[in-house]
Amino acid sequence: MNNLDLATPDQHRARYEQLRANARAAASIFPLSTAIPPLDPAALRSQEMIPAGWYVPLCLQRWDRLRIINRAGTPGVSVMIWNKDDVSERYNAGDTVKLQWTARITRGRVLFSDMGRVLASLTEDDYGYHDTILAPNGPEQSLRNGRQNLRLAACKWGLTRADIAPSIHLFSAVNIDQSGRFAWGGNPPVNATVELRAEMNLLVAISNTPHSLAPMAEATGPVEVVVSRGAPTSADDFCRMATEEAGRGFANTDQYFV
Repeated sequence: MNNLDLATPDQHRARYEQLRANARAAASIFPLSTAIPPLDPAALRSQEMIPAGWYVPLCLQRWDRLRIINRAGTPGVSVMIWNKDDVSERYNAGDTVKLQWTARITRGRVLFSDMGRVLASLTEDDYGYHDTILAPNGPEQSLRNGRQNLRLAACKWGLTRADIAPSIHLFSAVNIDQSGRFAWGGNPPVNATVELRAEMNLLVAISNTPHSLAPMAEATGPVEVVVSRGAPTSADDFCRMATEEAGRGFANTDQYFV
């Protein structure tokens, strides 16, 4: 239906049911990475270790690859993302979950902004558990914590607490227990890896601090972050074509750069 303003409630319901059915059918096409491809030394832009409890602010160019390697199997890494060209646009956890009909964000999924554009795509992921709902740990849990680290990183660009929205927490297996409460599902394996592709020019804050549900208050070891230059996203890219909603998000992003 082209004009949704003229649709009846029954037509809206039918469209909703069809979109949900399509999303559920597509859920099976998101396998984990079986072998993370090696980095191209010629494309390398930066490489550093984030010690336990610390953070790093990064600037990414469009189509850069950001590889995050959990060298010690530490329980979570908080990430917040902004559009570098207009910092009022930022990662939106609610839209990322809602538009993709799932809280299981893994390889092939995308991270949406609050403007309906794709900020970044998950091009590699050999773990598969990343939390988009709960907050990073706070000062009541640890002196060096995710909430304050993200604020400190944001300050490097002149941003304030008001610019920080709910973040995504990588390497975080969060389950629902029998009582319906969130529960920690265990730490990731050593060297678990995620790679994000920047679909816009980005500011990225990364905090090597535990998830708020993790049983340990302190991170257990370093996290490696590697930025490399990548090729433009193709018209038939796996992340772009995975779902109808992702396709619309990419179309919005492409229009932004026209």
